[in-house]
Amino acid sequence: VGDYRLALSGGGYYPRQDEDAASDATEGRDDEDQMYEGEYQGIPHPDDAKVAQRVARAKGPSDEENTLPEEYESIIEDCGHGRFQWTLFVAAGLALMADGVECFVVGFVLPSAEKDMCLSNANKGMLGLIVYLGMMVGAFVWGGLADKLGRRRCLVSALNMHCAFSFLSSFAQGYGSFLFFRLFSGIGIGGSIPIVFSYFSEFLAMDKRGEHLGWLCMFWMMGGIYASFMAWGIIPHYGWGFSMGTEFQYHSWRVFVLVCALPTLLSLTGLMFMPESPRFLLENGKHDEAWMILKRVHDTNWRAKGEPERVFTVSQIKTARQEGEFIEIQSSTGSAFQRWTVRSKGLTKEVLQNILSLVSPNLRHGTFFMAIIWFTMAFSYYGLSVWFPDMIKHLQNEEYESKLCFINILCLLVCQLEKQQDNHSICFFCSFTKMEMKSIKFEDSLFENCYFEHIKSTGTFFENCTFKSTVFYNTDLWIEKFIDCKMQNTTFVHSKKGCHLNFHEENDILIYLVSFLGSLAVLPGNIISALFMDKVGRIKMIGGSMLISAGCTFFLFMSFSQAAIIAWQCLFCGVSVAAWNGIEVITVELYPASKRTTAFGLLNALCKLAAILGSSIFASFVGITKVIPILLSFGALLGGGLLALKLPETRQKALL
Repeated sequence: VGDYRLALSGGGYYPRQDEDAASDATEGRDDEDQMYEGEYQGIPHPDDAKVAQRVARAKGPSDEENTLPEEYESIIEDCGHGRFQWTLFVAAGLALMADGVECFVVGFVLPSAEKDMCLSNANKGMLGLIVYLGMMVGAFVWGGLADKLGRRRCLVSALNMHCAFSFLSSFAQGYGSFLFFRLFSGIGIGGSIPIVFSYFSEFLAMDKRGEHLGWLCMFWMMGGIYASFMAWGIIPHYGWGFSMGTEFQYHSWRVFVLVCALPTLLSLTGLMFMPESPRFLLENGKHDEAWMILKRVHDTNWRAKGEPERVFTVSQIKTARQEGEFIEIQSSTGSAFQRWTVRSKGLTKEVLQNILSLVSPNLRHGTFFMAIIWFTMAFSYYGLSVWFPDMIKHLQNEEYESKLCFINILCLLVCQLEKQQDNHSICFFCSFTKMEMKSIKFEDSLFENCYFEHIKSTGTFFENCTFKSTVFYNTDLWIEKFIDCKMQNTTFVHSKKGCHLNFHEENDILIYLVSFLGSLAVLPGNIISALFMDKVGRIKMIGGSMLISAGCTFFLFMSFSQAAIIAWQCLFCGVSVAAWNGIEVITVELYPASKRTTAFGLLNALCKLAAILGSSIFASFVGITKVIPILLSFGALLGGGLLALKLPETRQKALL
């Protein structure tokens, strides 16, 4: 363990500058050294107070475990806040934006993807579930690894994984391969939230941390807006793309999947120019590397501010006591696989020990409280996020069914049939040629000596129908379309098995609009939470936002129209975002650097589990009752909000 020495000169951490260069110690005084204006009322100069805090931290705790956080805080303050932090802000924010995009991708592509891959309701449900499952695994795995291998290293690896599998998923033709690629894409992007917040926070001083982490949260909102806007502009253009026969189809929704990987690519580009977290390096005994990075931060910021003469006066920095060492073997020992196996076992052991330490006596209380708060917030938020659009679809279906007309098959003289239902019809010697059948259901009907040619269909089924001496030529009406039907002397020629449609698909633009407005509605909440995070405090921000959100859920009893549901969704999203921002900030600040991303990853994985449960439970009550979803969300938010008020406040504490 090295010694830590700070050169104090001129009453501050830097030597006195030239006469034409204003320093922190002389700011607010004129050339004649007149008294600071506030001193007449006995108010200390803010720069003097800041210097006093630094000196107190440097001299304060003698415990080795507490010395590094205090001393590191002083160094980060002296490095200033400027160009370096803003550059990292954009690079890390784009990674957070990619996570926000991932949460919307599958929901937007499902209506089109189910046609290309002929997905059943069970398949669609699994596809929506697999993304959150992947993100849950990714948060847990990457969070644990980032405390042992490095913040930047793991973030870059996770984003590369997400980018590669997102690209592959856009070309996957089968349901199984698409599901597999989206799973691993989710595992990759799942590591972004735990690592991004920990990584960025370790370059922020205490008085900047809450506000700028709050601004960072806005990138998740930007991800939702970006995904909604791109889906709105790309997916309805079904003709965008190309095809190679019936085996390979590349339509507009696949283009959308590809475009959604753009934030990840931009983030990776920015991270190429960013260093590893110096706090992580100090925790792992890499003093020289940490010193070089801190000097780079210092010089970058002060040169951008027009003060290149400022000197980085830190000579040595105390490193943390090592809790354990990875097992290493010489390169000449054993095979490459054996060496990899030994290192992997050592790394796994270290990660598991770190996870178990989260329930140690000094962290158990905070971990338990944070787990409940994360779970209740995610259960309500993601549950209602699914419930809102599903309720809109339910209201649309009710409106459609109220206007549904029953037609006779003999009257079908048009070339396009859409959203109709036919019951108990009889058709003799009918010819159906070059038709596009959309969402039609034939029940208990008789077709005799009929001819179906060049038929394209989607959502069309025959149930309890009888076919006699009927020919299906070059149609996509295949066996799965016929439910409990009787076939007598019926033939299928050149059947196009699949759901590959070439005509313009009907896309519900309202769903894109709802997601866009829901994402945009969090903007006021993001701004308010960022500006007041350090003034109000994390605890009041979380508790107040969750309790107000709980109250907002009762207004859902008055949602009898699509417009009302959209309005309450915007209100709920705008209010609840402050709680999310506060939860993410306090999670960073509650845990020491050696366990920060591990804890964040574990809690974020729990968040994704709550999202899976909430979305599944809330969706099951759509069309049945709205009482249970409302009461569940109210109870979860109320309990989590009250519990949040018992957490310790961390805004005036150095990053552990």
